[in-house]
Amino acid sequence: MSNERKKYLQNNAFKIWAIFCTSVGIIMLAILLIKIGMDGLHRISLNFFMDLPSRRPENAGILTAWVGTLWIMVTTALFAIPIGIGAGIYLEEYVKRGRWSSFLEINIANLAGVPSIIYGLLGLELFVRVLHLGQSILAGSLTLALLILPIVIVSTREAIKTVPNTLREASYALGASKWQTIWLQVLPAASGGIMTGIILALSRAIGETAPLIVVGALMYVPFTPKSVFDSFTVLPIQIYNWVTRPQAGFLINAAAGIIVLMMITFIMNGAAVYLRNRWQKNVRW
Repeated sequence: MSNERKKYLQNNAFKIWAIFCTSVGIIMLAILLIKIGMDGLHRISLNFFMDLPSRRPENAGILTAWVGTLWIMVTTALFAIPIGIGAGIYLEEYVKRGRWSSFLEINIANLAGVPSIIYGLLGLELFVRVLHLGQSILAGSLTLALLILPIVIVSTREAIKTVPNTLREASYALGASKWQTIWLQVLPAASGGIMTGIILALSRAIGETAPLIVVGALMYVPFTPKSVFDSFTVLPIQIYNWVTRPQAGFLINAAAGIIVLMMITFIMNGAAVYLRNRWQKNVRW
């Protein structure tokens, strides 16, 4: 048998195996989603969103969890987005190519793959103990900001790379400064890619549990937070708390919480896909 024939058979075998594994994964995911939907869909109601946690499963709600999640997402975005976009602009537009820039690129790419629990330990030491922020929303949001910062930086740089140099040269020819060119030409042209990266980064942060548990997020919070210095909980932690309870009613509540969390994640990822496709259609270089 010739080498080309062997390579052809190997490639086909790999494709068949990949299709088989993908099909099995899709089937398992579909079964899981159907099971969760059958268990928790009937539990979702206005009261479920507006009720406080309770020791009785029929009275328990996710008010403190979704309010805490909202607080965490907004404060995380306030910290991560300006710093991430600024760092991406600096690395792509101002830093000269050399050893220093290569060192930064490699380390930022590596940071994007660090396990989230490591960021939790860093947040525990730096924000909770050194800066004495305690078990607060501010400590949790700063920890998640560190987690998603490499993703925002990388997505910003990749979006800026798609902007052709001819656009910059035309701006310079009309007398614009470097910053005016970046602010008025480059960033608007790259905004779709940047927004896609930001939404995907936040959708990752919204499902994180380990780093928030490490920095002190509570399992049971009978009040909604009023400021960034209050204690908090989030949807993933509330779901984990219900799953560990022995009563069957809490498992139903956990299934309903999973549906809510999945819907939020699907909406955010859908928005990212829509923005990316719209941006690609509108961009004609």
